[in-house]
Amino acid sequence: MMGALGPSRPVAAGPASFAEALAALDWDREAESIRAKTAADVERALQGGRARSVEDFKALVSESAAPYLEAMARAAQESTLRRFGRAVRMYVPVYLSNVCHNRCRYCGFALGNEIPRVILTDAQIRAECGAVRAMGYRHVLFVTGESNEVRLPYFLNALSLARPIFDHITLESQPLDEADYAALGAAGLHAVSLYQETYRRATWREYHPAGNKSRFEWRLGTPERAARAGIRKFGLGVLVGLEDWRADSVLALRHLAFLRARHPRMEFSISFPRMRPAEGGIEPKVPISDREFVQLMCAWRLADPCVEALLSTREAPAFRDAVFPLATTHLSAGSRTNPGGYTCGDGVLPQFESGDERSAAEVAGMLAARGYRPVWKDWDASLSGPP
Repeated sequence: MMGALGPSRPVAAGPASFAEALAALDWDREAESIRAKTAADVERALQGGRARSVEDFKALVSESAAPYLEAMARAAQESTLRRFGRAVRMYVPVYLSNVCHNRCRYCGFALGNEIPRVILTDAQIRAECGAVRAMGYRHVLFVTGESNEVRLPYFLNALSLARPIFDHITLESQPLDEADYAALGAAGLHAVSLYQETYRRATWREYHPAGNKSRFEWRLGTPERAARAGIRKFGLGVLVGLEDWRADSVLALRHLAFLRARHPRMEFSISFPRMRPAEGGIEPKVPISDREFVQLMCAWRLADPCVEALLSTREAPAFRDAVFPLATTHLSAGSRTNPGGYTCGDGVLPQFESGDERSAAEVAGMLAARGYRPVWKDWDASLSGPP
């Protein structure tokens, strides 16, 4: 946050932006290098005592790593416990609006889908925030569609309504410019989450034919603008299923490494959202099995022991209960993915179907029964200084 850290400035030489770095990479060559990884490469990557490289990550997400899944899971869980202990941070989304001018082919909010459109009023925002605060949450994720009706003035107003209720606020919205992020940071925003969905340009154009989201480079540069504006934390991710998840994940790791080198005071998280059924949605282009999903989670933890990892209610209860200890630091629960979903959203279709309908209290109870401690806020407000 700007009040505590000041704007983060680039400190490393190299490409001027990740868009420039990505332009120098060849997607097909990256994918082929993953397919070429051998069992020996996997065993080398599993050796401890050193920082793992991008090449190690390629080995760990490759098909050659499938027989090593148990070893990867043990190593990932040990790494997670060493770095994060048994604390799991709880978070929940509050959808402020489903008005969207994009035509993303996989999203229930896409322009053209015949659904009721909602922008929450001040009273509705207060009601939603009060409802999730009553569930125990002190960390909230505000989510909106991408539209001209919901931009900086609306976000600033929502922050002013939420700050008395929550200690930590994250925003997931359309990409904004640096000045907007600076204004939001000054108003009390702690973190921004924005997924690239896929790093393959050709696939991006296929799935994002119209709207602001069709601007590939603009979206790709969002973490850099947020960092320069002084936002403290940024959440990255790809939508698993849109494209070859192995190659997409390698490019996401390259993106994270680029950002870490240039903005060392910024914190980062990674998410693993799998495509879920949605209004007007499509089937995954490259499905990922549960075993492969676990492999991906473990590979991320082994490649970057410090990155925070989020696991959402897209996944089923039994699966979440089984895999969260391997890499997860943040777990959502009791989530509703439609505007007003906690108090007044009856009849408004969700962005996607949830896989875990348990309440926040039930998930917290599961964590406690497993010897973990549910933490209801991300960090103490005093640590980030005045806005």
